[in-house]
Amino acid sequence: MSAEASGKRVLVIGGTRFSGLYLTKVLADQGHEVVLFNRGSKPIGDPRLMVPNETQEEFDERNSRTSVILGDRTDANDIQSKLQGQEFDAIFDNNGREVSDSQPLIDMYKNSVSQYIYMSSAGVYQKSDIMPHMEIDAVDMKSRHKGKLDTEMYLESSGIPFTSIRPTYIYGALNYNPLEEWFFERLNAKRPIPIPGHGQHLTGLGHVMDLAKGMASVLGNSKAIGQVYNMQDDRAVTFDGMAKCCANAMGIDVSEVEIVHYDPKEYDFGKKKAFPMRPQHFFTSPSKALNDLEWNIEFDIEKGLKDSFENDFQIKKEQGNLKNDFSTDIMILGK
Repeated sequence: MSAEASGKRVLVIGGTRFSGLYLTKVLADQGHEVVLFNRGSKPIGDPRLMVPNETQEEFDERNSRTSVILGDRTDANDIQSKLQGQEFDAIFDNNGREVSDSQPLIDMYKNSVSQYIYMSSAGVYQKSDIMPHMEIDAVDMKSRHKGKLDTEMYLESSGIPFTSIRPTYIYGALNYNPLEEWFFERLNAKRPIPIPGHGQHLTGLGHVMDLAKGMASVLGNSKAIGQVYNMQDDRAVTFDGMAKCCANAMGIDVSEVEIVHYDPKEYDFGKKKAFPMRPQHFFTSPSKALNDLEWNIEFDIEKGLKDSFENDFQIKKEQGNLKNDFSTDIMILGK
């Protein structure tokens, strides 16, 4: 962390779930004063806010640099009334989906904040025959992440000093999106792994701690102003490879993994999701972030999946909190 970035007062929107929680820890551990803005479902000091392998002493220490302002980010009047008179060096907008979510904050702080860091998504890129996706690639204005694109454009037009982060699939312990857990559940139950298509689609994943450190590294870095950064692991993995890597993380012999490929067009799953990733090549290059920021990738896919298995899945299993919903699998496999 550069001297320029030390000791800032930062606002984090959210900050109590998954990536926001890890980001809060990283920022507080770096010595910043972290102010959360959320609805208060998990108060400061709640044991549920500890991240894996964090000691009680470390938890107490970061809590001493963390406070919360209760409010609803979807209510513009609430944002303005609750944050009136509050000054920040930087804002981390971690959970804005539509431009209407972020516009009140942007308008309120565009002439006073030094940096506005926005969590966008690599899902904004237009499907391409040339991979990996780079920050200069065309975007898809019909994407289901159009709200994030609209927000990026509003940030640019507003004149606020912003940086936009585009992660691919985020994974790691405490993930509320059943991504790696989908594979772990089936391997744990000794079930076949139904994978759409040929199984060789390449996808990009980024560990949540790497993402948090990457976002924090934007602070105090003038190169990051007005920039968009992809963030993920520096390698991609196939769907079949994901199943095998998850098996390795669980200590299961890969030769025992049964993978069944299927054509998703032959099934009507209704509103259920039969597979946790989009059936196409979807990965980016993080080289720009690695070059511009004081950031390194600590978790490769195997290290990251082992962390997730040991510090999340195993705990859920012991507590009896696994969903084990194999209804779409049964439609595909007949068992």
